[in-house]
Amino acid sequence: MTDFPTGDLSRLSLNTATTKALTLAEAVDVATRAGLGAVGLWRDRVAEAGLEEAARIVKASGLRVSSLCRGGFLTAAETTGQAEALADNKAAIIEAATLGTSELVMVVGGLPAASGPSGPPTPGGDRDLVAARQRVADRVGELAPFSGEHGVRLVLEPLHPIFAADRAVLSTLEQCLDLAAAFPAEQVGVVVDTYHVWWDPKLRELIHRAASEGRLAGYQVCDWNLPLAADSLLSRGFMGDGYVDFPTITTWVAEAGYTGDVEVEIFNQEIWDAPGDQTVATMAERYLELVQPYL
Repeated sequence: MTDFPTGDLSRLSLNTATTKALTLAEAVDVATRAGLGAVGLWRDRVAEAGLEEAARIVKASGLRVSSLCRGGFLTAAETTGQAEALADNKAAIIEAATLGTSELVMVVGGLPAASGPSGPPTPGGDRDLVAARQRVADRVGELAPFSGEHGVRLVLEPLHPIFAADRAVLSTLEQCLDLAAAFPAEQVGVVVDTYHVWWDPKLRELIHRAASEGRLAGYQVCDWNLPLAADSLLSRGFMGDGYVDFPTITTWVAEAGYTGDVEVEIFNQEIWDAPGDQTVATMAERYLELVQPYL
């Protein structure tokens, strides 16, 4: 049986993407046994369990739900795709409210020309990046009042520029904050994910801006590993495995006044293949070493 590290894990949240092989019930169980304070849920695991059962499982565990992943993919150029995106995101907002979280993480979507993750572009597909970003703003404008009515915030997540083609046309925290500025802070916020923003020379300034505007809705941690995997999405690692300066970035988040949960969200095939207890034990150990002392 795995021994979990001892220490203050009350703000640590297991994002279910980190333990991809586990069901929602199994992920909640290991998080509870490890002494974590929260879980971040992905919609696929919620759908497998069923929304009402997922809400029951988490409530019975006593864990907080730090966020629901994910809404977004708002860049469709044609009216059918736009209507489908709005319907899916409204469903995600209702799911978040039912699960007891106020934060719906938004991966806003890549160019319509993208045929899929890491795939070739579609012939003649839409490559207008400026227009795609405007459509994100337009769709957020249509969704924000609905999310506000349900007590849920749309949390814009900037993704590293290598994902601009197929996953997110918003690449920096500054872009996300500029877009969010048009909406009430309780309707639209931002999340700091170290994997995506660690390189940004304006990061400290932008973290403080997000907090001062009341929009700093989440802090997600994992490392940037090299060499990049064949699927670059899977190049995340445990804190300390790669190049991210967690003590410094965490200090910036703390000095900005953030007091919420800290999610560990890792996409990595080797970590997915490992036993869930082992993954959570390593995650907690690295958190206690590299993150928690600086909160």
